[in-house]
Amino acid sequence: MKLVLLAMILSLTGCATVKTLPASTSHVNIEHHGKRSYCQSIPRVYSGFSYNLCKLHGEPSRQENLGDRFNNVPFFIIDGGFSLVADTVALPYTLYTQGKHGNIDVN
Repeated sequence: MKLVLLAMILSLTGCATVKTLPASTSHVNIEHHGKRSYCQSIPRVYSGFSYNLCKLHGEPSRQENLGDRFNNVPFFIIDGGFSLVADTVALPYTLYTQGKHGNIDVN
């Protein structure tokens, strides 16, 4: 049980929501294998999911460069699902910080 809890905590450190949630975050670097995103900014509301979408909206790369996979599913799709859940839980907080601080700048 402790091992499962530890694995869940460690997996959250790579979650896009965790990267974008703090109110002090005003800038985030989004790239995938050295390819930068074309996004200029992302909203704080559902910022984790927006982060993952911006990874897809970037400089062209080859199909096999979609990143790490788990059971043949690209990791950013798995992270996107977890980010949707985490973003929904954090919605009251992100609505407040969106109104106070505005969007997060990208790259």
